[in-house]
Amino acid sequence: MAVLELSDVHKAYHGPKGSVEVLKGVSLKLDAGDFVALRGPSGSGKSTLLWIAGALMTPGSGKVLVDEQDIYRLCTEARARERASKIGFVFQQFHLIPYLTVRENIIAPSLAGGNGNGLDLTRRATELIDQLGIGHRRDHVPSQLSSGERQRTALARALLRKPKLLLADEPTGNLDGENAQGVLEEIGRFAQAGGAVLLVTHSDQASASAKRVLAMSDGQVKESE
Repeated sequence: MAVLELSDVHKAYHGPKGSVEVLKGVSLKLDAGDFVALRGPSGSGKSTLLWIAGALMTPGSGKVLVDEQDIYRLCTEARARERASKIGFVFQQFHLIPYLTVRENIIAPSLAGGNGNGLDLTRRATELIDQLGIGHRRDHVPSQLSSGERQRTALARALLRKPKLLLADEPTGNLDGENAQGVLEEIGRFAQAGGAVLLVTHSDQASASAKRVLAMSDGQVKESE
């Protein structure tokens, strides 16, 4: 079953000097268990595609299905609920709240969305903390963590609600090789358990961890050579 499906998606940015078409009819499908890396030069539209796939940026035209739900036909409130329950995000910049502990950073963003798909969020956070090897840091704040520990915390936050889709934008960009590999292995385990992953990267290491590599060029996506 398709977890993410984009059909003929277009997106242009409009400015005082005219319009720039970034996405020119992108079609893409990820099934449960897929781990796809998306590569391409800076400015090619990779992050725009990721934001549209994540229900964060409305496309100019085309269709975006997440778990077979056309997310841009939903009202803003309903779309936010779908995003919170079905999509996890991991970024190069960790976006941790500096005065909250590891445990609090993992749980806090989900509190506004209710009980997280019926989960006990505190118990789920503890499971992820142990699974990701940061149990000894659970009561530390971000300034007391290494870069690898910060990204593992951010990954735990993304996985807290057991999403069906994980969207990652350069998640290893601030990590050394060893820490990057640890994060990539955890992302791979998420896919092996039936999740779908779309990972934007410039990294050969990250691409090698994916099942499939796509290339972004001239506003379109194709299989990488």
